[in-house]
Amino acid sequence: MPASFITGFALGFSLILAIGAQNAFVLRQGLMGRHVFAVALFCALSDAVLIIAGIGGLSLLIADFMTAYTDWMFGGAAIWLALYGLLRLRDVIRGGGGLEAGTVKSLGVMSTLSVAAMLTFANPHVYLDTVILVGTVSLRFDGIDKLLFGAGAASASFVFFFGLAYGASYFASHMQRPGAWRVLDAVIAVIMFALALAMARAGNWI
Repeated sequence: MPASFITGFALGFSLILAIGAQNAFVLRQGLMGRHVFAVALFCALSDAVLIIAGIGGLSLLIADFMTAYTDWMFGGAAIWLALYGLLRLRDVIRGGGGLEAGTVKSLGVMSTLSVAAMLTFANPHVYLDTVILVGTVSLRFDGIDKLLFGAGAASASFVFFFGLAYGASYFASHMQRPGAWRVLDAVIAVIMFALALAMARAGNWI
């Protein structure tokens, strides 16, 4: 396997491995077994599009834009993540975030993907990782090696998101108890609030 592909795959996988808002959402959908394929495909394709944009030279434009509007982007992301954290906290209090007794009304696929889109594209770090960082590293390669590097980075996203979504589905049987979902939603809420705080600090809002 070409070294450029392996480099791209390793970089892409390392960037996406950290638990974040998008990953927590994919994990939750996998555990619930709701729109698993659509969510995994959307997240993987979103990363691939951003990676292609970065390798294609958009990284320089995005870098200039983020330099000019960094504070506002991080501030907006902080608000969105805090709101999503509040939704999960509400489920912790109500105990209505899981699969118990079929009492929870499932969002339609388009509504689910709209949440995935917000968690993906409203996060400034997505652009820093996929467009700017991957795009910058791709400058080391030329011709076919640059394409292989991009293919490796994009492949990492497909492997990770489908592995996370469908891997989570195997543990769904352990999540039948309402208490288990309260724990999961509490963990996700903490992650969202921590990320929102980090975003607010990065944008000099606090």
